[in-house]
Amino acid sequence: MAMSTRDAYGHVLETEIYKNPDVVVVDADIASSTRAEKFKNKAPERFFNVGISEQDLMGTAAGLAAVGKIPLAGSYALFTERGLEITRNSICLPNLNVKIIVSHGGLTIGSDGATHQAIEDIALMRSLPNLSVIVPSDGWETEEAVKAAVAHKGPVYIRLGKDTVPDIHPAGSTFQWGKGQILRDGIDVALIGTGRMTAAALAAADQLRQEGLEAMVINMPTIKPIDADLIEYAAHKTGHMVTAEEGTVLGGLGSAVAETLVRRYPVRQEFIGVQDTFGESGSSEDLLKKYGLTADDIAAAARKVLA
Repeated sequence: MAMSTRDAYGHVLETEIYKNPDVVVVDADIASSTRAEKFKNKAPERFFNVGISEQDLMGTAAGLAAVGKIPLAGSYALFTERGLEITRNSICLPNLNVKIIVSHGGLTIGSDGATHQAIEDIALMRSLPNLSVIVPSDGWETEEAVKAAVAHKGPVYIRLGKDTVPDIHPAGSTFQWGKGQILRDGIDVALIGTGRMTAAALAAADQLRQEGLEAMVINMPTIKPIDADLIEYAAHKTGHMVTAEEGTVLGGLGSAVAETLVRRYPVRQEFIGVQDTFGESGSSEDLLKKYGLTADDIAAAARKVLA
C-alpha cells in the first residue's frame, strides 16, 4: 500500500522494532511528525524526549550507544544538521552504533520553504567517515532498511520523506546492505534514482520506450556504501548515465556515481537534482517541476546524454 516513508517508519517501529529490548528512541520534541510516537506508545520506558535541542539529541544518542543500547535518534533532516559537530565527533569518530532516522528530507515538505528543506544533508552525511547513508524509495524499502540498520553495527543515517510515494518494488524483493536493484533492464541509457526519484525514473523510462529507447532503471537506496559493481555493470551495458535525487547535485548520489565511474569506467552522465540553489515554499508538484525533478526532466536528460 502506498504511503509516505515516514509513515512506514512508524509502522515498523510499532510492529517489530519495539520488540528488541536494546532499541531506544531519542526524540527532539516532534515525535508525532517523525512518527517516533509509534514507538513511545509501545515502549514508553525506552523513549526519551530531549526537547528542541538537536545537539543534545545526538549527544544523548551517543551516550546510550556507548553503554550498549541501539538508539534511533530522530528529527527533521534539516534540524539534524544543527548537531553535525556532535554527529561527527561523538558518533562517527568513535564509530558508535547510533541510527539517525530523519523525516522531511528534500524539497517536498509543503509550505515550510527553504528554512526547512534539507537539500544538502546527503552530501554532508556522506562525507563523514564510518557513517552509512540510506534513502529508501517506498514504504516496503523503508521498513527493510530500518530493520537492516538496527542489525548493522555502526552509525547509519536514513532519510525519509513527508509525501505519500508509490510502491515500486515487486513481490519477492530483498533489501541488501550497500546494494542497488535493477528494476527494469535496458541497453541505451541507465537511469539511477534514489528515494522518491526512483519512481520518477521508472516513469521516464516509460516515456523513452515510446521513442524506441530502452532505459535501464536502477534503484540506489544506499548512497554510502555505494554499489560500485552495479554502477560499473550499467556503464558497460549502456554507455550512458543519468542520476536523479531530491537534493543538491553537489556531493550526493550523482557525485557518488561519478566518482565511481571516473575510477572504473567513465561514461557520459547527466545530473538531475537541485542545481546549487535553495528551495522555496510551494506544493510538491510545483516544486519538483520548477527545480527540474520530474519524469519529463529525467527523460530529457537521457535524450541529452545520448545526443
